[in-house]
Amino acid sequence: MVEIKTDAALDAMRVSGRVVADALAAARAAAAPGVRLRELDEVARTVLREAGATSPFLGYRPSFAPTPFPAVICASVNDAIVHGIPDASRLRDGDLVSIDCGALVDGWAGDAAISFTVGAERPEDRRLMDTTRQALEAGIAAAVVGARIGDIAHAIGSVGRAAGYGIPEDFGGHGIGRRMHEDPPVPNDGRPGRGLVLRHGLVIAIEPMFVSGGTDDYRADDDGWTLRTMDGSRAAHFEHTVAVTDEGPRVLTMP
Repeated sequence: MVEIKTDAALDAMRVSGRVVADALAAARAAAAPGVRLRELDEVARTVLREAGATSPFLGYRPSFAPTPFPAVICASVNDAIVHGIPDASRLRDGDLVSIDCGALVDGWAGDAAISFTVGAERPEDRRLMDTTRQALEAGIAAAVVGARIGDIAHAIGSVGRAAGYGIPEDFGGHGIGRRMHEDPPVPNDGRPGRGLVLRHGLVIAIEPMFVSGGTDDYRADDDGWTLRTMDGSRAAHFEHTVAVTDEGPRVLTMP
């Protein structure tokens, strides 16, 4: 069921959105060659704890997962697309890192993701990240009252396909509110003019994830969580929690 939020709820979700933004900024600032992924998770945990927030990621177990998620961030490196578990692996110069984080404050959720490189940056990685971010911006711009979910999906997919990137099937954005994952699903590719009509108070997480190798296929690691590109090519992921309002899209996870 799709829940339409009140204006007071949107303000409350903005509070959790700021915490998510702070946690992502802190994790990015801590990322450097030699730093372990689990250290980035500890940084994010500290931000959440000091803000009085809890994590919707920690202990989360959807139907596909063999075990509950053990961290407050997803840390996906290079060919990992999403859902990477922050473990003892150390970052290396030139790694492309995607960090996804959520927060719960007073029962309301926020969810966002960023991608960045550690140390020296490859031109092809910069193009991939810039394009994925542009797709996020296009999706946000399409999130207006009277439009449809398919318009957001088409805006995102058009940017990725024009650049020759793959768009992993089955994974995309989602509604968000009291729970991190709510209806409606928000695909990263699709036909315009289809799906749910957007109304004032609908809150969704828009999250394009593009694969540089051009294939939509992916595989899951043995951990049952981490999704990787089939050909070893790199991936990028950006996400914001966005409220549809009569005044236009309101990004709730901006810094």
